[in-house]
Amino acid sequence: MDKLVFINEGKETDFKVDENGIMRYRGRVCVPDVPELKKMILEEGHRSGLSIHPGVTKMYQDLRKLFWWPGMKKQIAEFVYTCLVCQKSKIEHQKPSGLLQPLFVPEWKWDIISMDFVGGLPRTAKGNEVIWVIVDRLTKSAHFIA
Repeated sequence: MDKLVFINEGKETDFKVDENGIMRYRGRVCVPDVPELKKMILEEGHRSGLSIHPGVTKMYQDLRKLFWWPGMKKQIAEFVYTCLVCQKSKIEHQKPSGLLQPLFVPEWKWDIISMDFVGGLPRTAKGNEVIWVIVDRLTKSAHFIA
């Protein structure tokens, strides 16, 4: 309400009250401190037809054309960071691949081995469809167990 007094007295130049009684900040609608209203605006801005699930910057750029409230950018960031769909799909939220590291060269044969299963093979007479492959990392000697 203090802002309204300053506006009426002409001391606040960035804020204006339009002919419909709507308070505006530099032409944008001032959103009152009503959490439910802000949440509705954020949800609508996040699932609009033009850009579904935009990131923080895009959503802020879109909403700041129409609305203003103190701490708006921070609230938009918190909203986007807590969106489950965005967390799963946005590339910036996915874990980066690990750095390639050289493998340790063992000093003795059969000291370090690698194992894997090879599947999708035709069924044998004993009913096996998978081969267990064991490879010595030093000599590259392989054993295949069905």
